[in-house]
Amino acid sequence: MNAFVANRGVDGAADATSEAMTYAWEHWPRVRTMENPAGYLYRVGQSRTKTRRRLQLPEPSEARIPDIEPQLIPALLELSEQQRCAVWLVHACEWRHREVAEALGISTSAVSTHVERGMRKLRTHLEADARA
Repeated sequence: MNAFVANRGVDGAADATSEAMTYAWEHWPRVRTMENPAGYLYRVGQSRTKTRRRLQLPEPSEARIPDIEPQLIPALLELSEQQRCAVWLVHACEWRHREVAEALGISTSAVSTHVERGMRKLRTHLEADARA
């Protein structure tokens, strides 16, 4: 569910997770043989749920994120959806670039670019140095 928070918000993450799990249940023989079933199901959850309103990321206490910079959530919302998803999946969910690429339907180099640009924008927004 945490993987969906970046692009579906708190409320939409539950819906996307439900859609992905339903699909997995209905298509288990096919899903279990996939190289990256989590990435595939991530795309299922994305494609079966659409965002129509302003994205709401969780407050740090709701997401159980300890000692988070208060401006991080607004800074994340300033990123493009691709950048936000790539940064979130790589840094918050600890997915590998290959897994993110497969889930988002883009190349691993595109994931690297989105993460790099997203992190640069976050550092600028938060006035942090490059080691942050």
